[in-house]
Amino acid sequence: MTMRRWGDRLKLGSRTLLCAALALSFAITAPFDFADAQERYYYRRSIFDFFTGRRYINEDYAPPPEVRRPPQRQRKRAPIAPKSPTVATARPVAPVLQEPVVQKLANAQKILIVGDFLASGLGDGMTEAFKASPGVIVEARGNVSSGLVRDDYYDWPEQLPKMMDELKPAMVVVMIGANDRQQMVIGDAKEKFRTDAWYGEYQKRVLNFGKEITSRKIPLLWVGLPAFESPSMTADAVQMNQLYRKQVESIGGEFVDIWDGFVDVNGQFVVTGSDINGQQVRLRTSDGINLTQAGRRKVAFYVEKPARRLLGTQASPDLVRLDTSNQPHLGLPSDPVAHTQPISLSDPDLDGGSELLGGGLAPVTLADSPRDMLVEDGKMEPAPAGRVDDYSLPASKTPKQVSAK
Repeated sequence: MTMRRWGDRLKLGSRTLLCAALALSFAITAPFDFADAQERYYYRRSIFDFFTGRRYINEDYAPPPEVRRPPQRQRKRAPIAPKSPTVATARPVAPVLQEPVVQKLANAQKILIVGDFLASGLGDGMTEAFKASPGVIVEARGNVSSGLVRDDYYDWPEQLPKMMDELKPAMVVVMIGANDRQQMVIGDAKEKFRTDAWYGEYQKRVLNFGKEITSRKIPLLWVGLPAFESPSMTADAVQMNQLYRKQVESIGGEFVDIWDGFVDVNGQFVVTGSDINGQQVRLRTSDGINLTQAGRRKVAFYVEKPARRLLGTQASPDLVRLDTSNQPHLGLPSDPVAHTQPISLSDPDLDGGSELLGGGLAPVTLADSPRDMLVEDGKMEPAPAGRVDDYSLPASKTPKQVSAK
């Protein structure tokens, strides 16, 4: 065969193979759809068709319509009511029982408290101590920065008589001296604290200040100073308390010692200690000088005892105002017939009687009573036979004689 024939055969075979490959690929990728008795063909999209936007090779044929299921009827649900905003309900708090306010009587006795910042705190404690006593009113007239040294700042010997004239107190309580640790002007000279001249003048001022009260026959309670955090202040307080006690007691006043309530067993200053109920509380503030509310009440605890003793029943919480509605009936009974008429002890004949009630002679008896026998003759009536105090011997029984047969 010639070379030309071989070339034609190769061309024919290659064409046949190409046609067979195309037919096979078409048969594999083209599924059949027999809708409406008409056969249609469509192709799957290739990656090339995806990027070029081409969907079908043959534009005359469209893909079969998608079979859609009829929509299912949805059950109508009841509309859900909108949730109301949740409000946080607070837990019920137990009501705090407040003590009823005790109304003070119009004739209530007044306790006048004078001095420096410690006296002002004492006034708070005393008010708490006597809040349930209708017959006592506490009047605190303390001046925070005052004392007996700086009379140019606040002159207590001048102000105290005015206060007593105004209030007419039943007693005066003094707590002063915490601000007096400074130099004092005596005449034209200035004396430093702790000198003999300073203590001599200060002693006179304490004595004269106390006499302003005792000269009016008003009871005087002078409260001593407590311990302080500063060792030097504590040492000075000890010496000044000795001065207060000596001068106050010399004029008939009473010195109230509170030292043990604000120190430990070794006599050292304490910030925390026992309150009036024995509980451990803070008694002093951070500066080591002032008192907390519990400390003020503790100072008042020491003053409360002698104050109640001096006021007597006036300081009782049970004191009430008497009026005609609650007074007891003191008249005679309305029916005098049912009661024994009173008679005169000196002359019974004035009321028609001749003897006192129950004054008649005792009835005469023929036999002596057991009392008369015991008292007059010293004899006791014999106890009945068989009683526990019957000590008589039982009667002897004669044995039966057995006759011999």
